[in-house]
Amino acid sequence: MRSALRRGLAALVSLLALLTVVSATPASASASASASHRSQTIPTDKGPVAGATAGGVDQFRGIPYAAPPVGARRWQPPAPASAWSGVRPATSYGSRCLQSATGTGNGPGMSEDCLYLNVYTPARRTNRPLPVMFWIHGGGFSSGSGDLYDGSRIAKANNVVVVTINYRLGVFGFLDMPGLSKQGAGNYGLLDQEAALRWTQRNIGAFGGDAGRVTIAGESAGGHSVCALLASPPARGLYAGAIIQSGGCPSLTGAQATARGADYAKAAGCSDRTTGVACLRAKPADQLLAAGSGFVGGILSGPLPVSGGPELPLAPSAAIRSGRYTHVPLLIGSTRDEVRQWALPFAKATKKQYERAVRLEFGKQADAVLAHYPYSSYGSQYAATYAISSLWDDSSVFYGLGGCQYQNLTAQFAARQPRTYFYEFDDPHPPTTGTTPAGFDSGAPHASELGYLWPMATTKLLTPEQQQLSSAMVRYWGAFVKHANPTTAGQEAWPSYRSGKYMSLLPGADSQALKVEVFAARHQCSFWNSTDYGWLTTNPDVLAKRAGVPAS
Repeated sequence: MRSALRRGLAALVSLLALLTVVSATPASASASASASHRSQTIPTDKGPVAGATAGGVDQFRGIPYAAPPVGARRWQPPAPASAWSGVRPATSYGSRCLQSATGTGNGPGMSEDCLYLNVYTPARRTNRPLPVMFWIHGGGFSSGSGDLYDGSRIAKANNVVVVTINYRLGVFGFLDMPGLSKQGAGNYGLLDQEAALRWTQRNIGAFGGDAGRVTIAGESAGGHSVCALLASPPARGLYAGAIIQSGGCPSLTGAQATARGADYAKAAGCSDRTTGVACLRAKPADQLLAAGSGFVGGILSGPLPVSGGPELPLAPSAAIRSGRYTHVPLLIGSTRDEVRQWALPFAKATKKQYERAVRLEFGKQADAVLAHYPYSSYGSQYAATYAISSLWDDSSVFYGLGGCQYQNLTAQFAARQPRTYFYEFDDPHPPTTGTTPAGFDSGAPHASELGYLWPMATTKLLTPEQQQLSSAMVRYWGAFVKHANPTTAGQEAWPSYRSGKYMSLLPGADSQALKVEVFAARHQCSFWNSTDYGWLTTNPDVLAKRAGVPAS
Protein backbone atom coordinates (compact mmCIF):
# COMPACT_ATOMS: atom_id res chain seq x y z
CA MET A 1 0.00 0.00 0.00
CA ARG A 2 2.76 2.42 0.95
CA SER A 3 4.68 1.54 -2.21
CA ALA A 4 1.63 2.19 -4.37
CA LEU A 5 0.99 5.49 -2.60
CA ARG A 6 4.65 6.49 -3.11
CA ARG A 7 4.45 5.71 -6.82
CA GLY A 8 1.21 7.65 -7.09
CA LEU A 9 2.73 10.69 -5.39
CA ALA A 10 5.83 10.48 -7.59
CA ALA A 11 3.65 10.40 -10.69
CA LEU A 12 1.67 13.42 -9.44
CA VAL A 13 4.89 15.37 -8.78
CA SER A 14 6.13 14.47 -12.26
CA LEU A 15 2.85 15.72 -13.76
CA LEU A 16 3.16 18.99 -11.87
CA ALA A 17 6.72 19.31 -13.14
CA LEU A 18 5.50 18.81 -16.70
CA LEU A 19 2.81 21.46 -16.26
CA THR A 20 5.44 23.84 -14.89
CA VAL A 21 7.61 23.32 -17.96
CA VAL A 22 4.69 23.87 -20.33
CA SER A 23 3.60 27.07 -18.59
CA ALA A 24 7.15 28.41 -18.27
CA THR A 25 8.17 27.83 -21.89
CA PRO A 26 6.45 29.85 -24.65
CA ALA A 27 5.39 27.78 -27.67
CA SER A 28 7.60 29.80 -30.00
CA ALA A 29 10.64 29.28 -27.81
CA SER A 30 9.89 25.57 -27.53
CA ALA A 31 9.63 25.21 -31.29
CA SER A 32 12.95 26.94 -31.88
CA ALA A 33 14.86 25.17 -29.12
CA SER A 34 17.65 22.85 -30.20
CA ALA A 35 16.94 19.17 -29.68
CA SER A 36 20.40 18.75 -28.15
CA HIS A 37 20.29 21.77 -25.83
CA ARG A 38 17.04 23.11 -24.37
CA SER A 39 15.92 24.66 -21.11
CA GLN A 40 14.12 22.62 -18.48
CA THR A 41 12.31 23.75 -15.34
CA ILE A 42 11.51 21.47 -12.39
CA PRO A 43 9.84 22.27 -9.04
CA THR A 44 11.61 21.50 -5.75
CA ASP A 45 10.46 21.98 -2.18
CA LYS A 46 12.37 25.31 -2.03
CA GLY A 47 11.40 26.63 -5.46
CA PRO A 48 11.70 25.78 -9.16
CA VAL A 49 15.07 25.25 -10.85
CA ALA A 50 15.89 25.69 -14.52
CA GLY A 51 18.48 23.37 -15.99
CA ALA A 52 19.41 22.52 -19.55
CA THR A 53 19.40 19.50 -21.80
CA ALA A 54 22.55 18.36 -23.57
CA GLY A 55 23.09 15.11 -25.44
CA GLY A 56 19.74 13.69 -24.44
CA VAL A 57 20.21 14.30 -20.71
CA ASP A 58 18.56 16.95 -18.54
CA GLN A 59 21.24 18.47 -16.31
CA PHE A 60 20.53 20.46 -13.16
CA ARG A 61 23.65 21.82 -11.51
CA GLY A 62 24.34 23.70 -8.31
CA ILE A 63 21.08 23.04 -6.45
CA PRO A 64 21.41 23.92 -2.73
CA TYR A 65 20.38 21.01 -0.52
CA ALA A 66 21.20 22.75 2.79
CA ALA A 67 21.87 26.24 4.08
CA PRO A 68 25.40 27.65 3.62
CA PRO A 69 27.46 26.36 6.61
CA VAL A 70 28.98 29.77 7.31
CA GLY A 71 29.06 32.15 10.23
CA ALA A 72 27.16 30.65 13.16
CA ARG A 73 26.49 27.51 11.06
CA ARG A 74 30.19 26.65 10.78
CA TRP A 75 30.74 23.34 12.61
CA GLN A 76 27.05 22.71 13.02
CA PRO A 77 24.80 20.03 11.50
CA PRO A 78 23.43 21.10 8.10
CA ALA A 79 20.38 23.36 8.32
CA PRO A 80 17.54 23.51 5.75
CA ALA A 81 18.15 25.66 2.68
CA SER A 82 16.08 28.81 2.32
CA ALA A 83 13.33 28.99 -0.25
CA TRP A 84 13.72 31.29 -3.23
CA SER A 85 11.28 33.26 -5.33
CA GLY A 86 11.14 32.86 -9.07
CA VAL A 87 13.05 30.26 -11.03
CA ARG A 88 16.61 29.52 -9.87
CA PRO A 89 19.14 28.90 -12.67
CA ALA A 90 20.69 25.42 -12.36
CA THR A 91 23.15 25.45 -15.24
CA SER A 92 26.38 26.08 -13.29
CA TYR A 93 28.00 23.98 -10.59
CA GLY A 94 28.01 25.28 -7.03
CA SER A 95 31.29 26.14 -5.34
CA ARG A 96 33.50 23.28 -4.23
CA CYS A 97 34.01 22.83 -0.53
CA LEU A 98 37.21 24.34 0.83
CA GLN A 99 40.25 22.14 0.27
CA SER A 100 43.97 22.56 -0.17
CA ALA A 101 44.31 19.98 -2.96
CA THR A 102 45.28 21.19 -6.41
CA GLY A 103 44.97 19.79 -9.89
CA THR A 104 41.16 19.66 -9.97
CA GLY A 105 40.74 21.41 -13.30
CA ASN A 106 38.94 24.59 -14.23
CA GLY A 107 35.72 23.97 -12.36
CA PRO A 108 33.95 26.21 -9.85
CA GLY A 109 35.85 28.06 -7.17
CA MET A 110 35.99 27.07 -3.51
CA SER A 111 33.91 28.40 -0.66
CA GLU A 112 32.49 27.49 2.74
CA ASP A 113 29.15 27.96 0.98
CA CYS A 114 29.38 24.64 -0.88
CA LEU A 115 26.45 22.36 -0.02
CA TYR A 116 25.17 21.83 -3.54
CA LEU A 117 24.21 18.83 -5.61
CA ASN A 118 23.67 18.03 -9.28
CA VAL A 119 20.99 15.94 -10.96
CA TYR A 120 21.25 14.16 -14.34
CA THR A 121 18.12 12.57 -15.76
CA PRO A 122 17.28 11.18 -19.21
CA ALA A 123 15.49 13.80 -21.31
CA ARG A 124 13.08 11.18 -22.64
CA ARG A 125 11.44 9.50 -19.68
CA THR A 126 8.52 7.16 -19.28
CA ASN A 127 5.78 7.78 -16.74
CA ARG A 128 7.37 5.21 -14.44
CA PRO A 129 9.84 6.66 -11.89
CA LEU A 130 13.46 5.75 -12.58
CA PRO A 131 16.03 4.25 -10.19
CA VAL A 132 18.55 6.69 -8.73
CA MET A 133 22.34 6.47 -8.35
CA PHE A 134 23.53 8.80 -5.57
CA TRP A 135 27.29 9.38 -5.96
CA ILE A 136 29.63 10.37 -3.11
CA HIS A 137 33.06 11.52 -4.31
CA GLY A 138 36.38 10.39 -2.89
CA GLY A 139 39.48 12.36 -1.95
CA GLY A 140 40.42 11.24 1.55
CA PHE A 141 37.64 13.37 3.09
CA SER A 142 39.95 16.28 2.26
CA SER A 143 39.44 16.99 -1.45
CA GLY A 144 37.15 16.38 -4.40
CA SER A 145 33.72 17.62 -5.48
CA GLY A 146 30.59 16.50 -7.26
CA ASP A 147 31.28 18.49 -10.42
CA LEU A 148 34.16 16.14 -11.27
CA TYR A 149 31.62 13.40 -12.00
CA ASP A 150 29.38 14.11 -14.97
CA GLY A 151 26.49 11.70 -14.56
CA SER A 152 25.18 12.12 -18.11
CA ARG A 153 26.71 8.93 -19.52
CA ILE A 154 25.47 6.64 -16.76
CA ALA A 155 22.02 8.28 -16.81
CA LYS A 156 21.57 7.99 -20.58
CA ALA A 157 23.09 4.53 -21.02
CA ASN A 158 20.98 2.97 -18.26
CA ASN A 159 17.86 5.14 -18.15
CA VAL A 160 18.48 6.07 -14.52
CA VAL A 161 18.76 9.32 -12.56
CA VAL A 162 22.20 10.29 -11.21
CA VAL A 163 22.83 12.65 -8.27
CA THR A 164 26.31 13.92 -7.38
CA ILE A 165 27.05 15.99 -4.29
CA ASN A 166 29.49 18.17 -2.40
CA TYR A 167 30.02 17.71 1.34
CA ARG A 168 32.22 19.54 3.85
CA LEU A 169 35.83 18.39 3.84
CA GLY A 170 38.88 18.43 6.06
CA VAL A 171 38.70 20.53 9.19
CA PHE A 172 35.36 22.04 8.11
CA GLY A 173 33.70 18.64 7.86
CA PHE A 174 35.44 16.41 10.39
CA LEU A 175 36.79 18.50 13.27
CA ASP A 176 35.91 17.16 16.73
CA MET A 177 36.41 19.33 19.80
CA PRO A 178 34.52 19.57 23.09
CA GLY A 179 31.97 22.38 22.91
CA LEU A 180 32.06 22.68 19.12
CA SER A 181 28.37 21.75 18.71
CA LYS A 182 25.63 19.90 20.56
CA GLN A 183 25.42 17.30 17.80
CA GLY A 184 27.54 16.05 14.93
CA ALA A 185 31.06 17.00 16.05
CA GLY A 186 33.54 15.15 13.87
CA ASN A 187 30.83 14.04 11.42
CA TYR A 188 29.58 17.21 9.74
CA GLY A 189 30.57 15.88 6.31
CA LEU A 190 28.68 12.64 6.96
CA LEU A 191 25.64 14.62 8.10
CA ASP A 192 25.87 16.64 4.88
CA GLN A 193 25.64 13.40 2.90
CA GLU A 194 22.55 12.40 4.88
CA ALA A 195 21.00 15.84 4.29
CA ALA A 196 21.58 15.42 0.55
CA LEU A 197 19.93 12.00 0.72
CA ARG A 198 16.91 13.54 2.47
CA TRP A 199 16.73 16.20 -0.24
CA THR A 200 16.74 13.36 -2.75
CA GLN A 201 13.90 11.62 -0.93
CA ARG A 202 11.80 14.79 -0.99
CA ASN A 203 12.54 15.98 -4.50
CA ILE A 204 13.80 13.30 -6.85
CA GLY A 205 10.29 12.36 -7.97
CA ALA A 206 9.99 15.71 -9.74
CA PHE A 207 13.10 14.83 -11.75
CA GLY A 208 11.67 11.48 -12.76
CA GLY A 209 13.38 9.47 -10.02
CA ASP A 210 12.05 6.87 -7.60
CA ALA A 211 12.78 7.77 -3.97
CA GLY A 212 12.26 4.14 -3.03
CA ARG A 213 15.05 2.92 -5.33
CA VAL A 214 18.07 5.04 -4.40
CA THR A 215 21.49 3.35 -4.53
CA ILE A 216 24.26 5.10 -2.60
CA ALA A 217 27.63 4.75 -4.31
CA GLY A 218 31.14 6.06 -3.80
CA GLU A 219 34.83 5.46 -4.37
CA SER A 220 37.72 5.74 -1.87
CA ALA A 221 36.50 8.15 0.85
CA GLY A 222 33.16 7.95 -0.93
CA GLY A 223 33.26 4.18 -0.42
CA HIS A 224 34.20 4.69 3.24
CA SER A 225 31.18 7.00 3.42
CA VAL A 226 28.87 4.34 2.00
CA CYS A 227 29.98 1.89 4.70
CA ALA A 228 29.46 4.59 7.35
CA LEU A 229 25.97 5.32 6.01
CA LEU A 230 25.14 1.61 6.16
CA ALA A 231 26.10 1.73 9.85
CA SER A 232 24.37 5.06 10.60
CA PRO A 233 20.91 4.73 12.21
CA PRO A 234 19.77 8.22 11.07
CA ALA A 235 20.46 7.24 7.43
CA ARG A 236 18.28 4.14 7.59
CA GLY A 237 15.49 4.23 5.01
CA LEU A 238 17.20 6.80 2.78
CA TYR A 239 18.55 4.23 0.30
CA ALA A 240 17.77 0.76 -1.05
CA GLY A 241 21.16 -0.40 -2.35
CA ALA A 242 24.88 0.37 -2.07
CA ILE A 243 28.05 0.38 -4.18
CA ILE A 244 31.48 0.50 -2.52
CA GLN A 245 34.43 1.08 -4.86
CA SER A 246 37.89 0.84 -3.27
CA GLY A 247 36.51 1.88 0.09
CA GLY A 248 36.41 0.14 3.43
CA CYS A 249 34.91 0.80 6.83
CA PRO A 250 37.51 2.84 8.77
CA SER A 251 36.68 5.35 11.48
CA LEU A 252 38.13 7.12 14.49
CA THR A 253 37.07 6.82 18.09
CA GLY A 254 35.90 9.94 19.87
CA ALA A 255 39.16 10.05 21.85
CA GLN A 256 41.26 9.84 18.69
CA ALA A 257 39.20 12.53 16.98
CA THR A 258 39.32 14.99 19.88
CA ALA A 259 43.08 14.47 20.22
CA ARG A 260 43.46 15.36 16.55
CA GLY A 261 41.17 18.33 17.12
CA ALA A 262 43.39 19.58 19.94
CA ASP A 263 46.45 19.30 17.70
CA TYR A 264 44.67 21.28 15.01
CA ALA A 265 43.57 23.99 17.43
CA LYS A 266 47.17 24.37 18.54
CA ALA A 267 48.36 24.66 14.92
CA ALA A 268 45.70 27.29 14.29
CA GLY A 269 46.81 29.35 17.28
CA CYS A 270 43.76 28.49 19.41
CA SER A 271 45.16 26.05 21.96
CA ASP A 272 43.57 27.59 25.09
CA ARG A 273 40.97 25.09 26.30
CA THR A 274 38.51 27.71 27.55
CA THR A 275 38.63 29.97 24.48
CA GLY A 276 39.74 27.56 21.75
CA VAL A 277 36.35 27.05 20.11
CA ALA A 278 35.54 30.77 20.10
CA CYS A 279 39.01 31.50 18.74
CA LEU A 280 38.51 29.08 15.84
CA ARG A 281 35.04 30.41 15.06
CA ALA A 282 36.41 33.93 14.81
CA LYS A 283 39.07 33.04 12.26
CA PRO A 284 38.58 33.59 8.52
CA ALA A 285 38.06 30.41 6.51
CA ASP A 286 41.32 30.81 4.57
CA GLN A 287 43.31 30.86 7.83
CA LEU A 288 41.54 27.74 9.06
CA LEU A 289 42.33 26.02 5.79
CA ALA A 290 45.97 27.07 5.90
CA ALA A 291 46.37 25.65 9.40
CA GLY A 292 44.96 22.28 8.41
CA SER A 293 47.90 20.57 6.72
CA GLY A 294 48.52 18.39 9.76
CA PHE A 295 44.81 17.68 10.16
CA VAL A 296 44.48 16.58 6.56
CA GLY A 297 47.63 14.51 7.01
CA GLY A 298 48.68 11.82 4.58
CA ILE A 299 47.10 8.72 3.05
CA LEU A 300 46.69 7.06 6.44
CA SER A 301 46.43 10.05 8.76
CA GLY A 302 43.64 12.18 7.32
CA PRO A 303 40.05 12.74 8.48
CA LEU A 304 37.65 9.85 9.00
CA PRO A 305 34.10 9.50 10.33
CA VAL A 306 33.93 9.40 14.13
CA SER A 307 32.17 6.59 16.01
CA GLY A 308 30.53 6.70 19.42
CA GLY A 309 27.82 9.30 18.75
CA PRO A 310 24.25 9.25 17.39
CA GLU A 311 25.48 9.26 13.78
CA LEU A 312 27.70 6.21 14.31
CA PRO A 313 27.01 4.45 17.62
CA LEU A 314 29.33 1.65 16.51
CA ALA A 315 32.47 1.85 14.42
CA PRO A 316 31.36 0.86 10.89
CA SER A 317 33.70 -2.13 10.86
CA ALA A 318 32.20 -3.38 14.15
CA ALA A 319 28.68 -2.76 12.89
CA ILE A 320 29.32 -4.91 9.81
CA ARG A 321 30.86 -7.72 11.86
CA SER A 322 27.93 -7.76 14.29
CA GLY A 323 25.22 -7.35 11.66
CA ARG A 324 23.97 -4.09 13.17
CA TYR A 325 23.74 -2.18 9.91
CA THR A 326 21.23 -1.72 7.08
CA HIS A 327 21.14 -4.90 5.00
CA VAL A 328 20.69 -3.85 1.36
CA PRO A 329 21.99 -5.29 -1.93
CA LEU A 330 25.68 -4.47 -2.33
CA LEU A 331 28.19 -4.22 -5.17
CA ILE A 332 31.73 -4.02 -3.77
CA GLY A 333 35.21 -4.27 -5.23
CA SER A 334 38.68 -2.83 -5.67
CA THR A 335 41.49 -2.42 -8.18
CA ARG A 336 44.16 -5.08 -8.61
CA ASP A 337 47.07 -2.86 -7.49
CA GLU A 338 45.38 -0.45 -5.07
CA VAL A 339 48.47 0.90 -3.32
CA ARG A 340 51.28 0.45 -5.85
CA GLN A 341 51.66 4.15 -6.60
CA TRP A 342 51.57 4.94 -2.88
CA ALA A 343 54.64 2.73 -2.43
CA LEU A 344 56.80 4.99 -4.63
CA PRO A 345 58.68 6.38 -1.57
CA PHE A 346 60.48 3.00 -1.74
CA ALA A 347 61.59 3.55 -5.35
CA LYS A 348 65.25 3.83 -4.31
CA ALA A 349 65.15 1.26 -1.52
CA THR A 350 67.76 -1.47 -1.37
CA LYS A 351 67.02 -5.05 -0.31
CA LYS A 352 68.25 -4.24 3.19
CA GLN A 353 66.04 -1.15 3.45
CA TYR A 354 63.01 -3.03 2.17
CA GLU A 355 63.49 -5.77 4.73
CA ARG A 356 63.99 -3.20 7.50
CA ALA A 357 60.67 -1.57 6.57
CA VAL A 358 58.89 -4.92 6.73
CA ARG A 359 60.42 -5.61 10.15
CA LEU A 360 59.37 -2.17 11.39
CA GLU A 361 55.81 -2.85 10.26
CA PHE A 362 55.28 -6.52 11.07
CA GLY A 363 57.65 -7.21 13.96
CA LYS A 364 57.56 -10.90 14.90
CA GLN A 365 55.66 -11.78 11.72
CA ALA A 366 58.31 -10.13 9.50
CA ASP A 367 60.27 -13.31 8.70
CA ALA A 368 57.13 -15.05 7.48
CA VAL A 369 56.10 -12.00 5.44
CA LEU A 370 59.55 -11.77 3.83
CA ALA A 371 59.44 -15.48 2.99
CA HIS A 372 56.22 -14.89 1.03
CA TYR A 373 57.41 -11.60 -0.52
CA PRO A 374 61.18 -11.92 -1.05
CA TYR A 375 62.95 -8.99 -2.63
CA SER A 376 64.54 -11.36 -5.16
CA SER A 377 61.13 -12.18 -6.69
CA TYR A 378 60.78 -8.66 -8.07
CA GLY A 379 63.56 -8.31 -10.62
CA SER A 380 63.46 -4.62 -11.41
CA GLN A 381 65.00 -1.32 -10.42
CA TYR A 382 61.70 -0.83 -8.55
CA ALA A 383 61.88 -4.21 -6.80
CA ALA A 384 61.26 -2.76 -3.34
CA THR A 385 58.26 -0.75 -4.51
CA TYR A 386 56.67 -3.75 -6.22
CA ALA A 387 57.42 -6.03 -3.28
CA ILE A 388 56.06 -3.80 -0.54
CA SER A 389 53.04 -2.74 -2.58
CA SER A 390 52.23 -6.40 -3.28
CA LEU A 391 52.25 -7.31 0.39
CA TRP A 392 50.33 -4.16 1.26
CA ASP A 393 47.72 -4.94 -1.40
CA ASP A 394 47.32 -8.55 -0.36
CA SER A 395 47.20 -7.82 3.38
CA SER A 396 44.77 -4.89 2.96
CA VAL A 397 46.70 -2.81 5.51
CA PHE A 398 45.53 0.47 3.93
CA TYR A 399 42.20 0.76 5.78
CA GLY A 400 41.29 -2.73 4.55
CA LEU A 401 41.44 -1.83 0.84
CA GLY A 402 41.77 -4.66 -1.65
CA GLY A 403 43.20 -8.08 -0.96
CA CYS A 404 42.30 -10.52 1.79
CA GLN A 405 40.66 -8.28 4.38
CA TYR A 406 38.50 -6.85 1.59
CA GLN A 407 37.40 -10.31 0.57
CA ASN A 408 36.64 -11.07 4.22
CA LEU A 409 34.60 -7.87 4.48
CA THR A 410 32.62 -8.94 1.42
CA ALA A 411 32.01 -12.34 3.00
CA GLN A 412 30.66 -10.62 6.14
CA PHE A 413 28.19 -8.65 4.02
CA ALA A 414 27.23 -11.71 1.98
CA ALA A 415 26.53 -13.76 5.12
CA ARG A 416 23.50 -11.52 5.77
CA GLN A 417 22.69 -10.19 2.28
CA PRO A 418 22.44 -12.76 -0.53
CA ARG A 419 22.54 -10.05 -3.19
CA THR A 420 26.19 -9.18 -2.58
CA TYR A 421 28.43 -8.93 -5.65
CA PHE A 422 32.23 -8.74 -5.63
CA TYR A 423 34.69 -7.60 -8.31
CA GLU A 424 38.33 -6.83 -8.96
CA PHE A 425 39.30 -4.30 -11.62
CA ASP A 426 42.08 -6.26 -13.34
CA ASP A 427 42.99 -4.15 -16.39
CA PRO A 428 46.80 -4.50 -16.31
CA HIS A 429 47.53 -1.09 -17.85
CA PRO A 430 44.73 1.45 -17.36
CA PRO A 431 45.59 5.10 -18.08
CA THR A 432 46.44 7.00 -14.91
CA THR A 433 46.93 10.62 -13.93
CA GLY A 434 50.05 12.24 -12.50
CA THR A 435 53.66 11.48 -13.25
CA THR A 436 55.56 8.29 -12.45
CA PRO A 437 59.26 7.44 -12.82
CA ALA A 438 60.48 6.18 -16.17
CA GLY A 439 60.00 2.45 -16.50
CA PHE A 440 57.65 2.17 -13.53
CA ASP A 441 54.56 -0.02 -14.02
CA SER A 442 51.63 1.38 -12.04
CA GLY A 443 49.44 -1.65 -12.68
CA ALA A 444 45.79 -0.96 -11.82
CA PRO A 445 46.19 1.52 -8.95
CA HIS A 446 43.66 3.18 -6.69
CA ALA A 447 41.02 5.17 -8.63
CA SER A 448 42.15 3.90 -12.04
CA GLU A 449 38.67 2.49 -12.73
CA LEU A 450 36.94 5.87 -12.40
CA GLY A 451 37.64 6.95 -15.97
CA TYR A 452 35.84 3.82 -17.18
CA LEU A 453 32.60 4.95 -15.51
CA TRP A 454 32.75 8.75 -15.57
CA PRO A 455 33.95 11.09 -18.36
CA MET A 456 37.45 12.14 -17.27
CA ALA A 457 40.81 13.01 -18.76
CA THR A 458 41.85 9.35 -18.63
CA THR A 459 38.70 8.30 -20.49
CA LYS A 460 40.07 9.88 -23.65
CA LEU A 461 43.16 7.64 -23.43
CA LEU A 462 41.32 4.31 -23.43
CA THR A 463 42.21 1.82 -26.15
CA PRO A 464 39.37 0.19 -28.13
CA GLU A 465 39.53 -2.85 -25.84
CA GLN A 466 39.45 -0.64 -22.75
CA GLN A 467 36.54 1.31 -24.21
CA GLN A 468 34.72 -1.99 -24.51
CA LEU A 469 35.38 -2.67 -20.84
CA SER A 470 34.24 0.86 -20.01
CA SER A 471 30.91 0.32 -21.77
CA ALA A 472 30.47 -3.01 -20.01
CA MET A 473 31.15 -1.48 -16.60
CA VAL A 474 28.68 1.36 -17.18
CA ARG A 475 26.03 -1.24 -18.01
CA TYR A 476 26.95 -3.49 -15.06
CA TRP A 477 26.70 -0.57 -12.64
CA GLY A 478 23.46 0.58 -14.21
CA ALA A 479 21.95 -2.91 -14.02
CA PHE A 480 22.76 -3.05 -10.32
CA VAL A 481 21.13 0.34 -9.72
CA LYS A 482 18.03 -0.82 -11.59
CA HIS A 483 17.71 -4.43 -10.48
CA ALA A 484 20.01 -4.91 -7.44
CA ASN A 485 21.91 -7.34 -9.69
CA PRO A 486 24.72 -6.32 -12.08
CA THR A 487 23.99 -9.04 -14.63
CA THR A 488 22.80 -7.52 -17.91
CA ALA A 489 21.95 -8.92 -21.33
CA GLY A 490 24.81 -9.46 -23.77
CA GLN A 491 27.54 -9.49 -21.11
CA GLU A 492 29.17 -12.11 -18.93
CA ALA A 493 26.75 -13.11 -16.19
CA TRP A 494 27.79 -11.84 -12.76
CA PRO A 495 27.01 -14.36 -10.00
CA SER A 496 26.57 -13.38 -6.38
CA TYR A 497 29.39 -13.83 -3.90
CA ARG A 498 27.34 -16.51 -2.15
CA SER A 499 27.64 -18.63 -5.29
CA GLY A 500 31.40 -18.67 -4.75
CA LYS A 501 32.19 -16.35 -7.65
CA TYR A 502 33.52 -12.83 -8.24
CA MET A 503 33.93 -10.79 -11.43
CA SER A 504 37.38 -10.11 -12.88
CA LEU A 505 36.99 -6.96 -14.99
CA LEU A 506 39.32 -7.08 -18.02
CA PRO A 507 39.61 -5.15 -21.32
CA GLY A 508 37.75 -6.31 -24.41
CA ALA A 509 35.31 -9.14 -23.86
CA ASP A 510 37.60 -10.91 -21.40
CA SER A 511 35.80 -10.08 -18.15
CA GLN A 512 34.88 -13.32 -16.46
CA ALA A 513 33.34 -14.73 -13.32
CA LEU A 514 36.00 -16.64 -11.38
CA LYS A 515 35.89 -18.75 -8.27
CA VAL A 516 36.60 -16.81 -5.09
CA GLU A 517 39.44 -19.27 -4.47
CA VAL A 518 41.24 -17.71 -7.45
CA PHE A 519 41.10 -14.30 -5.77
CA ALA A 520 42.34 -15.80 -2.51
CA ALA A 521 45.25 -17.53 -4.24
CA ARG A 522 46.26 -14.39 -6.14
CA HIS A 523 46.50 -12.47 -2.89
CA GLN A 524 47.99 -15.25 -0.74
CA CYS A 525 45.02 -15.15 1.60
CA SER A 526 45.73 -18.52 3.20
CA PHE A 527 48.85 -16.86 4.64
CA TRP A 528 47.34 -13.49 5.55
CA ASN A 529 44.21 -14.99 7.11
CA SER A 530 46.41 -17.00 9.44
CA THR A 531 48.63 -14.04 10.39
CA ASP A 532 48.01 -11.65 13.27
CA TYR A 533 48.46 -8.08 12.05
CA GLY A 534 46.59 -4.77 11.83
CA TRP A 535 46.19 -1.82 9.52
CA LEU A 536 49.26 0.21 8.69
CA THR A 537 49.36 3.34 10.85
CA THR A 538 52.45 4.99 9.35
CA ASN A 539 52.31 6.82 6.04
CA PRO A 540 54.56 5.30 3.34
CA ASP A 541 56.93 8.26 3.16
CA VAL A 542 57.44 8.18 6.94
CA LEU A 543 58.02 4.43 6.97
CA ALA A 544 60.51 4.72 4.09
CA LYS A 545 62.41 7.43 5.94
CA ARG A 546 62.53 5.31 9.10
CA ALA A 547 63.90 2.44 7.02
CA GLY A 548 66.68 4.69 5.71
CA VAL A 549 65.43 5.00 2.12
CA PRO A 550 66.72 8.15 0.38
CA ALA A 551 64.02 10.53 -0.80
CA SER A 552 62.98 10.05 -4.42
